[in-house]
Amino acid sequence: MMTDPIPPFAILRSELSTLPPEQPVWPDGVPELPPPHGHSQGERDDSRGAIHLDRFISNISVPGLFAYPAAAATNTGAAVLVCPGGGYAGVAIDKEGHDLARFFNSIGVSAFVLKYRVPAPDDRHGLLTDAPLRDAQRALRLIRARAKDLGIIPSRVGIMGFSSGGHLAATASTLFDDAPDRDPVLKQLSARPDFTILVYPVISILQDFMHSGSRLRLLGPDPDPARNRRFSPETQVKEDTPPCLLIQTGDDSVPVQNSIAYYLAAQKAKVPAEMHLFAAGGHGYGMKKRGLPIDSWTDRVHDWIRSTVLALP
Repeated sequence: MMTDPIPPFAILRSELSTLPPEQPVWPDGVPELPPPHGHSQGERDDSRGAIHLDRFISNISVPGLFAYPAAAATNTGAAVLVCPGGGYAGVAIDKEGHDLARFFNSIGVSAFVLKYRVPAPDDRHGLLTDAPLRDAQRALRLIRARAKDLGIIPSRVGIMGFSSGGHLAATASTLFDDAPDRDPVLKQLSARPDFTILVYPVISILQDFMHSGSRLRLLGPDPDPARNRRFSPETQVKEDTPPCLLIQTGDDSVPVQNSIAYYLAAQKAKVPAEMHLFAAGGHGYGMKKRGLPIDSWTDRVHDWIRSTVLALP
């Protein structure tokens, strides 16, 4: 059986036991946890028999964090929280999570993969609306709390997201003023990302190019206008929104207007923004190599880290 080539930095099945341990995001109990509906976390394998892992985890009610500190010899002091996509139905934990963490380690950046909460069965649509955002905000604070021990500069902690994880990253980058935390120590730390990387992101909940499945699962079938606007990051960009890098292709199933809307909002607010729009590549490719110009997108990330992130104070 023919299989796809192994993407760079992919986790092999034989390496599964070597992955970093999952750490709790809420060790004292997950806030706002709906009553159980008899559904447990699920996992499927999308790798089509390949020797590398491509798992999709769904029905997540207890979030987790996987830490990949940069090696001391190459550590730049920068760190990134990686939010895999999955349409708010689950997370593509390997191709948009662990694989990217290993890439960031290769360029001296510490990485943290977030397994955030998503709805379980269909009857819970809209019941976990704030949960992914709260998980990301808590994770950013946890990273800053460990910054000294891991050689991280607290003012160089960013966020990255793919697809619906891009929506989460953009939301965390625009709603950081609304970031309650019950921990008296952590709530003193900022939940604002210092930079944002968005790869084929879902952005708008308001526009006709929205990703309707993500909106349904996050906000429910009939969200009120104020809720729609709050969770449309292009309407929330302001002058203190962090600098951003956007990457997408013109033939993406998530319309490229999403990236363009966020880019234009950043320009209007005079927020530094860079966008790379490629002709072809589709959606959900992670770091696959298919002989297309989009294959080089991680090089653009590396360039931007050096020119923008490492220039942060």
